[in-house]
Amino acid sequence: MTGQDLLGRIAEALEAAGIPYMVTGSFASALHGRPRATQDLDLVIAPTAQQLKQFISSLSHPQYYVVRDAALEALRSEDQFNVIETKSGWKVDFIIRKSRPFSLVEFDRRVAADLHGSHIFVATAEDVLLAKLEWAKRGGSERQIEDAAGILQTRGSELDAKYIQRWIPELGLESQWTAARRRADEHPSP
Repeated sequence: MTGQDLLGRIAEALEAAGIPYMVTGSFASALHGRPRATQDLDLVIAPTAQQLKQFISSLSHPQYYVVRDAALEALRSEDQFNVIETKSGWKVDFIIRKSRPFSLVEFDRRVAADLHGSHIFVATAEDVLLAKLEWAKRGGSERQIEDAAGILQTRGSELDAKYIQRWIPELGLESQWTAARRRADEHPSP
């Protein structure tokens, strides 16, 4: 199973359970920036407890491995849980949407996209860029800075600079933003 196939199936299951979602992480940065190989999917979800239970129940065992209690705890603590598609080894990280202002705005801005025939919702380029900077801040990952730089190089003037500039100081991402812009300037797109 390819990542696109899995994403299509997961999106259908989320929609059947009535769970709003958006694709983020490496898949989203590849849509908005430069593609890179990955073996996992990241989705932000905003379920009720009942919707989450219905969704988890719809994932058939042994095709999917998921711990129901871990999912419900993630919902309570606004954290994350994962599901593994056992045959391919693909991992799906489900990130519970946080109640902080940025996360609410980011989620409201998600956009519909078509990915190889699957109708999905994805975070905007600006929000993926900001999320990549946040991940870099948490873990110091150069890969996250490279992904952010790829979005800057690919989307450039299409990006809503005012929106990005609004959130950089509020999220404390000044040094990561500087690093991503520097990286984008070092390796400009053709």
